[in-house]
Amino acid sequence: MSLSIRNQIPGTVIAVTSGQVMATVKVRLDAGQEITAAITRESVNDLGLAAGTTVHALVKSTEVALATAVVEGVSIRNQLPGTVADITTGAAMASVKVTVAGGTLTAAITTDAVHDLGLAAGSPVVALIKSTEISLATG
Repeated sequence: MSLSIRNQIPGTVIAVTSGQVMATVKVRLDAGQEITAAITRESVNDLGLAAGTTVHALVKSTEVALATAVVEGVSIRNQLPGTVADITTGAAMASVKVTVAGGTLTAAITTDAVHDLGLAAGSPVVALIKSTEISLATG
C-alpha cells in the first residue's frame, strides 16, 4: 500500500496503556527517541500491538508544528529536535524538511511562520506532534 503521508518513522512499541476507548502507545524510534501515539483500543487489538511490535509512526505534514526550542508547559508530548534541511515556500504555505535523528520529517506551516521564526537551512528546530495525530502501522 502506498500512502500520501510523507512522515513514516520506523520504531518498536515499548509500552501500551489501554483505557475504556483509547490507548496510549509508547514507541522507541529506530534512532532512539521515544514518542507517544494515542489511538483507539480497538486499533491496538486489531494491530496486535504489544511491547516488541515493530511499527511505523505515520504523521501528516500538516500535523507537524515547529518551534525554535523545546517548549515547556505544553500538553504536546512529542518533541523531536532537528535541523532545517530545506524550505519550499509559496504565497501562503511552506514545506519545511527537518532532519531528525534517524530520518527526515516534513512540516507544512504558513509562510508567515517561516519568516516569523527566522527559519532557514541549518536552523535548529523542534518538531512538535500531538499524540492524537500519530497513526501506527504494522507490516
